[in-house]
Amino acid sequence: MASMRTNSPGQNFVVVILRFLENFVGSMSSGIGVGLISALISSTLPFVHLHNLESCLFVLFPYFSYMLAEGLGLSGIVSILFTGIVMKRYTFYNLSEDSQRFTTRFFHLLSSLAEAFIFIYMGFDIAMERQSWSHIGFIFFSIVFILVARAANVFSCAYILNLARPPHSQIPRQYQVALWYSGLRGAMAFALALQSVHDLPEGHGETIFTATTSIVILTVLLIGGSTGTMLEALQVVGDSNRYRHPYEASAFAENFDGSNAGYEEGTSTPSKFQLKLRELRRSTSSFALLDRNYLTPIFTSQHEDDDDDDDDDDVDDDPGKKHILGFHSLL
Repeated sequence: MASMRTNSPGQNFVVVILRFLENFVGSMSSGIGVGLISALISSTLPFVHLHNLESCLFVLFPYFSYMLAEGLGLSGIVSILFTGIVMKRYTFYNLSEDSQRFTTRFFHLLSSLAEAFIFIYMGFDIAMERQSWSHIGFIFFSIVFILVARAANVFSCAYILNLARPPHSQIPRQYQVALWYSGLRGAMAFALALQSVHDLPEGHGETIFTATTSIVILTVLLIGGSTGTMLEALQVVGDSNRYRHPYEASAFAENFDGSNAGYEEGTSTPSKFQLKLRELRRSTSSFALLDRNYLTPIFTSQHEDDDDDDDDDDVDDDPGKKHILGFHSLL
């Protein structure tokens, strides 16, 4: 902190960016590492009849990731996020069917309990903490600017994504409006605002807490309560839904096989930015091939059974493949 005070504003900005990248990359690396270790353990060790043990390990590994990151001075939330992504992609499919059902229901129960606890805790703090309603203008413009900022985020990102997509898989305007409208602000913002009551002097913390509480109540009650009606009005859900899901596997496969080439030829002189986006999008298919050919065989165990089943089906359909499979078995 003392070094940042002696530096110029430009140097302080660079230091903040570097510290953020250090924290984020370190937290992400630790989370991915713990997730891959859990996948290796679950795929190599025999947990045939030890359903309780593999379920306990599956639950405890994310907690270990969180504690490891916090002990290293990193972000436990970011670490546990990437651990969950990796474990869902690899570790979950190494579990037995009974353990998969148990862990799924267990995490659903935890999420429901956590959500109920957050609302109870929020209600107690709203009633017990000091409020500051002397800055109504600040509260009003905070709500307005949050809506504007979310609109800028959603519509600009959707526009960039649509530049790199063929027409049949672009995000429709109705879905963009639904993403903007249904965004709820809650737990993290409330926790930070509650901490500011004790950290900031001269009543600034109470003002931030009151503004955040007003935003949370508005988004949860007003926007959250009317989200279903808004989705039906936008024809996103319900009987009047005219759009197919934009991320269907058939459209994804069609995009990478034949239609993508026609899409590139049919458009009129794409800009350099669009070409860069399309190159970036092709790189995602390369990662999918890397995941399917290398990562999944290493970190999962049930793919072998699936491949054997597929080979048996192919042999039944094509008897000529029996000679090829027999030759490979000799090798």
